[in-house]
Amino acid sequence: MHVAGTVTTFRGLHAGTDVLLLPNAWDAASAALFAAAGARAVATTSAGLAWACGYPDGDALPSASLSFAIRSIRRAIGNLPLTADIENGFSGDPDDVANLVCELRGLGVAGVNLEDANAGPDLLAAKITAVKRRLAENGDDVFINARTDVYLRELASGEAAESETIARGRHYLRAGADGFFVPELSDAATIARIAGAVNLPLNLMAAPGLPPAKRLYELGVRRLSAGASIAKLAYGAGRAAAAAFVRDGDVGVLFAGPAVDYRDTNALLRKAEYGG
Repeated sequence: MHVAGTVTTFRGLHAGTDVLLLPNAWDAASAALFAAAGARAVATTSAGLAWACGYPDGDALPSASLSFAIRSIRRAIGNLPLTADIENGFSGDPDDVANLVCELRGLGVAGVNLEDANAGPDLLAAKITAVKRRLAENGDDVFINARTDVYLRELASGEAAESETIARGRHYLRAGADGFFVPELSDAATIARIAGAVNLPLNLMAAPGLPPAKRLYELGVRRLSAGASIAKLAYGAGRAAAAAFVRDGDVGVLFAGPAVDYRDTNALLRKAEYGG
């Protein structure tokens, strides 16, 4: 199912007058709730989605589970753009990654995240080029957010980390990337220099101590992702409530915190199911 115009709409959200704030969903219900909360687009979290399907994060999720999750989330959020975190594309073969992205595009995603992880920039660049070429042959497109893990995996430090990040960003730009994602980057001066040196919308991931969104925009950031943070909060609250319940048998703990309303949530997903 292609959602008409969502790639163009999603690309435009990176060129507005504020930072695109992306909550990361892990299933259809979380995605529907984020859409109802006013999100302009929804992303997936690879960690949260893998956990929801019973797998660890890190390229372990079966393609069938990924496709089912994307299809369910796509249905739950109506016409909002959806971007999927597909880690390293679940393959070292650029043609296999292109096949996967074409499949997800057919399910209605507007964007994907592809990361270099420990594989190096040349392989990610080859994957980006392969995806863009395959989609162009089909008269289609997708927003590719190229993620570098220089800071996340501490592949370098100080000035070397900044230089390597800029070099990778420019490499991915030449390969056809539409956005540049640098998780764990948080220093304001470094953010500004990287944003100015790489001619792509800069995407950061929420982290303690990160400047507010308004300040990030001034520094050149155009997209801020929640990452796995919301999923971790939800699972943490669930674990704490379950532990107290099974330990003490006190039902009060099950009604003490913020919770979604049963009828409202059911109605939200019924509306999505029937396209209302």
